[in-house]
Amino acid sequence: MAITKTARYQLSLSPSASSTRNLAELILGFLAIDAVLWLPTREQLIFGPIALLAPLMLVLWRRPGLDDLGLGWRGFAASLWILPAAVALSVTGAEAAKYAGTFHPLYAPDFSHVGGYVLWTLYQQFLLQDFFLSRLTSVLSSNAAIGVAAVLFALAHLPNIPLVLATLVWGAVSCALFRRYRNLYVLGLAQGVLGLCFAVCIPDVWLHHMRVGLGFLRYHPMHS
Repeated sequence: MAITKTARYQLSLSPSASSTRNLAELILGFLAIDAVLWLPTREQLIFGPIALLAPLMLVLWRRPGLDDLGLGWRGFAASLWILPAAVALSVTGAEAAKYAGTFHPLYAPDFSHVGGYVLWTLYQQFLLQDFFLSRLTSVLSSNAAIGVAAVLFALAHLPNIPLVLATLVWGAVSCALFRRYRNLYVLGLAQGVLGLCFAVCIPDVWLHHMRVGLGFLRYHPMHS
């Protein structure tokens, strides 16, 4: 009997066959991405694409199906409630920020900036779910894998403490939702909505334009 693409993908991720390889890829992938975040801008532009695209190549090397990756229609309709929930949470957060006096305009509120950010959140979800969570699940229990994935996601946002705390929570929530619905589109868009809300609700003196790594430390606010 022929082995389906989904079955072949699951076999390739079985703990007995690939747990050591998965762990090695996991550690190297995280260290590479985190190291790039601490490079100066020039070096970051050179090595950043390599560190970010290498996990993509490793995931695609196993020839998973679109549904396995969360890029098909599986779970899409059932997970659509996440988007209005993210919008409602964002509106509530914005109103609370206005009341507290911390609400402020979005930095560079043009379409290219916002659209680019949302595309980046979609790719972040791909890295979190298809690269990190899938490998952690092969060496840990399901709940432990979600917890460790959330911690790694948060650590990648150091030393931006507000983002570290937010991504720790969202990392765990999004991994749990991905495990249930297995759809990246809704999760990526929801993260984009929540991230933009976070950017206008938290004082920029704390967020430094949502920068992380060396960029956070080198941030200098522009005064009019």
